[in-house]
Amino acid sequence: MRFKSQVSNGFKVFAVTGTNTVSFAIDYQQADLKGLLGFGVERYDPQENEKYFLYGFKVFKSVIPDPLDDVAASTRDHPIQSFVYDDFTAKPDRLYVYTFHPLKGKPKNLDRSANPISIVVRTEKAFSSLTHDVFFNRGAASSQAYARRFGNMSPEELENTGQGKKSLEAKQWLSRDLKKALLEFIAQAKPGDTLLGCFYEFRFPEAADAFKKAIDRGVAVRLIIDGKENGKPGEEPFPRAENLSQIQRAGLVLDKDVILREARPSDIQHNKFILLLKGTAQTPSAVWTGSTNLSDGGIYGQTNVGHWIRDKETATAFKAYWDMLSSDPGGRSGDDPKTVRAKNDALRKSMASLVNVPGRWQDIPNGITPIFSPRTGLAVLDMYAQMLDDAKNLACITLAFGINKAFKGRIADNTGQNALTFFLLEREDKPVAGSKDTFVRLNAANNAYTAFGSFLRDPIHRWAKETSTKAMGLNTHVMFIHSKFLLKDPLGEDPIIVTGSANFSAASTNANDENMVVIRGNKRAADIYFTEFNRLFFHYYFRSVVARAARGKNPSHGFSPFLDETDGWLSKYKPGTLRQKRVAALTGMTGVAILQQP
Repeated sequence: MRFKSQVSNGFKVFAVTGTNTVSFAIDYQQADLKGLLGFGVERYDPQENEKYFLYGFKVFKSVIPDPLDDVAASTRDHPIQSFVYDDFTAKPDRLYVYTFHPLKGKPKNLDRSANPISIVVRTEKAFSSLTHDVFFNRGAASSQAYARRFGNMSPEELENTGQGKKSLEAKQWLSRDLKKALLEFIAQAKPGDTLLGCFYEFRFPEAADAFKKAIDRGVAVRLIIDGKENGKPGEEPFPRAENLSQIQRAGLVLDKDVILREARPSDIQHNKFILLLKGTAQTPSAVWTGSTNLSDGGIYGQTNVGHWIRDKETATAFKAYWDMLSSDPGGRSGDDPKTVRAKNDALRKSMASLVNVPGRWQDIPNGITPIFSPRTGLAVLDMYAQMLDDAKNLACITLAFGINKAFKGRIADNTGQNALTFFLLEREDKPVAGSKDTFVRLNAANNAYTAFGSFLRDPIHRWAKETSTKAMGLNTHVMFIHSKFLLKDPLGEDPIIVTGSANFSAASTNANDENMVVIRGNKRAADIYFTEFNRLFFHYYFRSVVARAARGKNPSHGFSPFLDETDGWLSKYKPGTLRQKRVAALTGMTGVAILQQP
């Protein structure tokens, strides 16, 4: 949801809320900024009758000259020196009053006489009966919060050292509502209903057990699971070996409950979806999709999203897709090359017939358009790239395996007049040794900004050392950014979301079994996705800059734990800076409401 405050002393606050996230921007164009030291941010929760100032990371040196990593920096005395602010500790479906207090004077004698600016917001419900519910895990095991709460120990380490309660707390913190929602989707199936699933990784015991419990209570369960013999000599094929082990452990029966996807062994069965069919009529009712593999790393580690869709037409399309895959189509080991090509071509042709996908994003209708792979050609990938390039104000994308050249080719000629575009990457975008393609670097000149997965390997000032999901044993290949979604003008009147299992790559379009959904015109879903992207991008942006600087002569990159003791921080908001552009993108949101104080 989107909100704004009344004007106070020339300031106006805008806010957009997700389920657990609230992002703010302060319109300061008409305000007197002389001597401004920042804003104290106060939050009031009427439901729990709690009122307190929120916390920041930086302090005034004249007040706390030697801050340790456990210092609690209340914004009452150590203000936020920014015109954007984010609260990632909100609860779903909750009314809050945020009050921004402009502070002037001196750090040891703050002038609190300026009128505050209050804004009333409400967060979205996590679980609703609406068409879309969206669930993000934390995706931030590499964080100050995890280091302080759990000492950088994995849930397994906590369990093994006799801290069972703490281990459960760590899992809940890392998962947020993602695991709960996944298990509730399965649990909603009643006797006589049917659950159809399609999974790349099937290694999460709680999900496997949930499917077995569904069978035991009279639900028909049929799961297509990657079982491809793709291992190198002397190595067990992944994820086949672990998938088979989990199937056996849970008591699921091959050929009855489980269909192994074994054809096309060089291309992965990369789907992660569940389909609910209601009653003896097997009426398609709801779909669970997104980026989340059924594994500890998928739930607790790398960034992931689960998307619960209650829409008969979408479920019907997924049912047709599941039916097609259930025959294990495509070329098989032992087929001659001509037969392999013929079978794979037939699969791609059949795939294109499932849904009429427009060739241009402008022709995508309001609502939900599913897109399935593998398919012939890169028209869909080109459409995604054009969608990003044609954004009017703001575009966002998460990429686990680099920026495809279709995207770079369109964004590379952008200037500061184009939409602000954010790329959140698993790894830094840099030249690849031996590549024949000319490397194109996107940067501020293209109005494009990148952040990549990284963590603080050593303490910096008052920021403590962090861990990684690899060190915790949760992920080995993709440690940080595993989600796959694109947002076009998410804060506008016509937001578009693309989300699902595909990595915005040629392989995910032409080769792998994948699913995506394009959602047009749903502001609620767009707000949830945007606030979560905002949370993740700026969490990793800081760490990306530190990681780059660590390779140079200034490992701290000039980062300081201290606030500016004058209004000199305002110079960071000069026209053309990322900070100024970010404020403009948020204060330009449409569909805002003014709520009255409770």
